[in-house]
Amino acid sequence: MVMRTHDGSTHHGSAGGVDHGSVRSGLGAHRRPDARIARVIAEALGDARTVLNVGAGTGSYENAAHAVTAVEPSLAMRAQRPAELATALDAVAEDLPFADGRFDAAMTLFSVHQWSDVDAGLREMRRVTRGPIAVLTCDPARVRDFWLYEYAPDVLEAEARRYPPLGRLAAALGATTTVQRVPIPLDCTDGFNEAYYGRPELLLDPAARQACSAWSFIDDHARQAFDASLRRALGSGTWDEAFGHLRHRPNYTGSLVLLRATP
Repeated sequence: MVMRTHDGSTHHGSAGGVDHGSVRSGLGAHRRPDARIARVIAEALGDARTVLNVGAGTGSYENAAHAVTAVEPSLAMRAQRPAELATALDAVAEDLPFADGRFDAAMTLFSVHQWSDVDAGLREMRRVTRGPIAVLTCDPARVRDFWLYEYAPDVLEAEARRYPPLGRLAAALGATTTVQRVPIPLDCTDGFNEAYYGRPELLLDPAARQACSAWSFIDDHARQAFDASLRRALGSGTWDEAFGHLRHRPNYTGSLVLLRATP
């Protein structure tokens, strides 16, 4: 296995305690696929015709150019898939109900940190996939580098604990794995925490926070403390003194990464 880095209902008990029923209400407005991130994913999949999407959720980033087979163990998430997308199968990554080499390519996006056994799940993806596997995730070694850590450290501590180390993912995938840092655009439409790197006011919206599962790991008191702290910092200019340059940065390279594994 070679690893190279390039800069430039619940999941059957595997979702890390996330209540998808409570998170889903904010997804439509705040977690919309971003076209620039979609291009990175599409490039990783190449010219594959049949694509397996594991932990498919509501079908974000599924491309009409592919014949997609979706796997999603959460009933709440399966129910939200748009009618034009294929119905998702109720199955888990660790036990995929497909023959060896069934798919041209496979992907899993913002999902591996919710699996009960990430190593087994990625080995299963490799078993059923002839070509490339794309894994969109976050690098836990970089999660705490974001400015949000100064205002909501418990949120990012929870994030860092949940995401598997990149070396572990690459080892489970086997073959040749490359790691690409994915730039996040300033007007990113997919509202994970770092998507608001230059728009801190948007994180004062409880619905925006609710759409990111990490906020479900802290209590109401901690959320209220964050809200008050960030409002003070924005009102006094303290946030802008430290981080105001981010308001004009067209892209931010944070913890978001895409691993691409080839046989």
